[in-house]
Amino acid sequence: MGRFKFSYPVSIRYSDLDPQWHVNNGRFLAYCETARLHYMRKLGLFDGKSFNDLPFIVADVHVRYIEPIEPTDEAIVSMGVTKIGNKSLLMEYEITTPDGVRVYATAETVMVAYDYHTKKAIPVSAEIRKIIGDFEGKTF
Repeated sequence: MGRFKFSYPVSIRYSDLDPQWHVNNGRFLAYCETARLHYMRKLGLFDGKSFNDLPFIVADVHVRYIEPIEPTDEAIVSMGVTKIGNKSLLMEYEITTPDGVRVYATAETVMVAYDYHTKKAIPVSAEIRKIIGDFEGKTF
């Protein structure tokens, strides 16, 4: 699986395609978003029930498109947290073939720790830092 400990397969759907007959660039973000939600659920950071209980909000997104995904291709998103600051963290992604040989895109999101009830950024808690650190095998 390479440098990341988490991966999530994505299905290429007809509705993902654009007139050029490859996956539309906007769908790459949706693939990353889906993987990110499953990552948080796996770590117990989000139960998948109330979006007001998500611990983060997207602050910044970058995608590097490397190779188009065509309708018959298979894809997987591998991802992980690579940096945690005071109120934010960096998640990095690779969208590849399941064997990792072809790289379709790389991406990163800056996620801000956020309280959706008060609508304010908050510090990354020691508990979240530990949960992510234990999973990633790093000290943040």
